[in-house]
Amino acid sequence: MSVTASRLPRTARGVLWFLHLLVAGLLVLAAGRAVAGGGAHAWLVVAVAACLALTYAGGLLVAPVRTSRRAARVWLAAVSTVWLVFLAVSADGVWLAFPLYFLQLHLLPRRAGVVAVLATAVAAITGFAAHAGTLTLAIAVGPTLGAAVAITVVRGYQALYRESERRRQLIEELTATRAGLAAAQHTAGMLAERERLAREIHDTLAQGLSSIQLLLRAAERALPDTAQIAARHVAQARQAAVDNLAEARRFVAALSPPALANAGLAEALEQLCTTTTGRHRVTAHFHQTGEPVPLPTATEIALLRIAQSALANVVRHADAATVDVTLSYLGDQVALDVVDDGTGFDPTQTTATEPGSGGYGLTAMRARAQALGGTLTIEAAAGAGTALAVQVPTRTGVRP
Repeated sequence: MSVTASRLPRTARGVLWFLHLLVAGLLVLAAGRAVAGGGAHAWLVVAVAACLALTYAGGLLVAPVRTSRRAARVWLAAVSTVWLVFLAVSADGVWLAFPLYFLQLHLLPRRAGVVAVLATAVAAITGFAAHAGTLTLAIAVGPTLGAAVAITVVRGYQALYRESERRRQLIEELTATRAGLAAAQHTAGMLAERERLAREIHDTLAQGLSSIQLLLRAAERALPDTAQIAARHVAQARQAAVDNLAEARRFVAALSPPALANAGLAEALEQLCTTTTGRHRVTAHFHQTGEPVPLPTATEIALLRIAQSALANVVRHADAATVDVTLSYLGDQVALDVVDDGTGFDPTQTTATEPGSGGYGLTAMRARAQALGGTLTIEAAAGAGTALAVQVPTRTGVRP
């Protein structure tokens, strides 16, 4: 009995304990009526009532009955047998049929429980009729109605309990799904932030440090002969370090680049060309065509980063004398072209993951353009220079 009661909600366990108290009360009442009536079999009724009480109490006190469904059913059979004896010696035994219905429906399988209830009802009607000496409608109605009520109540409760369990499982599944979705979003956010940092580091700090390395190498070569030239290279290297420190502080805080903080995209690109010309052995020219229109901050940042990365590749790999940077406003599109007269390269032979090859720079530039809904194309050939063209919409809400 208790093996199943321990799995039920508190309300159901309370109902079971109410049935236990009801059985005890009815047994006391039946024994009391027998003693008060003073019949010839009064003490027999009391003895059988006591035996039934002890048998019933065994289900609450004996461990196997409380832990094994099979033992609980054996206990129920013993209780039912003693009840039949009690019904045979006292008509008041018919009262105990009602709590017995609930125990049978609770402990037995679905169909077996209904069969047991109907058999108990027939036994109650037969026993009571035998004591009364006749079978009337009133005698049959009580046990029959009690059986119908017990079956309806228990089956209704079981249906509600199953629905409650189904909803509980559904809620648990939804909660688990929500937790999984939150974890996936968190992971996606972390990966996106790592990708952003990787692009920023490549397009700013890595290129700046490469520039510092080239300037210091030039200073090292110039030191034995011309200290003035060496001092100029060292000063440029120091300024590059200052600029890249500002870049680091800005992208860690997810702010706009310093070049865009107080100027527009065109001014920032022109300043980039001036800085490149002053620091390296290449002349960078800036051009602007079309009617300028306001651009989203994300678009300006992406185009500036692409220009920085492209010029850094020209300085490191192209061995070019000149490079032209052109910003073109084409209605609902804006284009950025970077064309150099260097040695060129074969785009199909660039390994995207090869360190130092510039491959990651090309991948990052293309990713920035695609994130804005735009395109990036490269035209290059060995010995014929390189042309990089980016075209993106003038209106976009995507962060680079």
